[in-house]
Amino acid sequence: MAEQGKDNFRDTIGTLNEDGDRAFVFPKKPSGKWYEYRKYVSYVLLIFLVAAPFIKINGNQFLMFNVLERRFNIFGFPFWPQDLYLFVIMMIIGVVFILLFTAAFGRLFCGWICPQTIFMEMVFRRIEYWIDGDRGKQIRLSKMPWNAEKIKKRVLKWIIFFIISFLIANVFLAYLIGSDQLLRYITDGPFTHLSTFVSLLIFTGVFYFVFAWFREQVCIIACPYGRLQGVLLDDKSIVVAYDHKRGERETGRAKFKKNEDREALGKGDCIDCFQCVHVCPTGIDIRNGTQLECVNCTACIDACDHMMESVDLPKGLIRYASESNIEKKEKFKFTPRLKGYTAVLGILIAVLVGMLFLRNDVEARILRLPGQLYEHKADNMISNVYTFKLVNKTVKDIEDIHFELMSHKGTIKVVSKDELMVKEQDLTKGTLFIEINASALNDDKEKLRIGIYSGGDLIETTTTNFLGPRSYN
Repeated sequence: MAEQGKDNFRDTIGTLNEDGDRAFVFPKKPSGKWYEYRKYVSYVLLIFLVAAPFIKINGNQFLMFNVLERRFNIFGFPFWPQDLYLFVIMMIIGVVFILLFTAAFGRLFCGWICPQTIFMEMVFRRIEYWIDGDRGKQIRLSKMPWNAEKIKKRVLKWIIFFIISFLIANVFLAYLIGSDQLLRYITDGPFTHLSTFVSLLIFTGVFYFVFAWFREQVCIIACPYGRLQGVLLDDKSIVVAYDHKRGERETGRAKFKKNEDREALGKGDCIDCFQCVHVCPTGIDIRNGTQLECVNCTACIDACDHMMESVDLPKGLIRYASESNIEKKEKFKFTPRLKGYTAVLGILIAVLVGMLFLRNDVEARILRLPGQLYEHKADNMISNVYTFKLVNKTVKDIEDIHFELMSHKGTIKVVSKDELMVKEQDLTKGTLFIEINASALNDDKEKLRIGIYSGGDLIETTTTNFLGPRSYN
């Protein structure tokens, strides 16, 4: 890895060497209070990520993002293409929340909640520590020629990585096509659904590539979230920060010497041990200030606290703090900008909740058949032909469906031999005719209001246009 210092750390990223080639990061195994907290949070989130597609609420999968069939379940609420406006509002809420959260707490999401970090640091990296050893052993193994020991460790690690990637791909597929569908495919066997199995292998390959080779490059290069910091962070934002006022003092950092009065000599509390650098999963030096590569994982905090404790100096040289807190000892304040984000977020959430309460379980759409004019029938009756679509968003079949005109006197005839019904989580399409006596028409184009009934219960209302001759007014 190219050596980075105070003056040149922004010239290149820590995962590139002087020739521009990939420099693999071998972080030291973290330990300490914050790492233990992260482990507990990670275990809960891992369980949630794996279990979410298999949890059912009122028969609906807890989380599902079926892009192919345009069906989505979010927290047990089913969303159809007709609910696109709700989905858009939810996405906007997510963006505003990210803006608020990042402006207040920096890249905290990346270090504690992001699936990439959780799987990389709490699953794959820990397996690597178990097989290859800690930082020093990993570096030696990397430089070692391909002997029996290296081949054995590499093959074992790659096989385990592939198996875990395959399991993650299955969970990912459960989010996309639904857990019931996935379990049916598994029961039927891979070669019965060959296209799905090929897709599963592609997903496996992508996850294996990310966690076995690309790794921290996802956070540094691919993920746009880190670049948001440059726009959203200010001197009031709480981030993982190095207290340069205390760490540098008048004469800067210096190696630790026993029984010396560092404060009297003007030396900073940073003993230049590089433990914060060695433990960093993205290979940066936090002492150079806030950087887009920092994922706020707290590994450097634990490493520094341990060293401070060892040399009998106060902990907290690296900690969660704002620039204002370090420079001016100011406490965290709820700034006008954060209040503005919070107000917008509150309004959007209120709008979403209101729309969710107003949303119907049945969606109906009746449209005139394109290119068809009205038909003049016996007894002065005017007939129009329509197509209809009924969407059932519930987990129960809706039976004995019929249509009735609510705004005019007339009849509705459905083109169907069987009783009209809509199965659970499904839609039904069909054709119907509406006939109205010409004397009841006031214009050549009228708005009709139609009720959709299940048995004797009104389940939905909709409107459509009806065409008639100009001569009848």
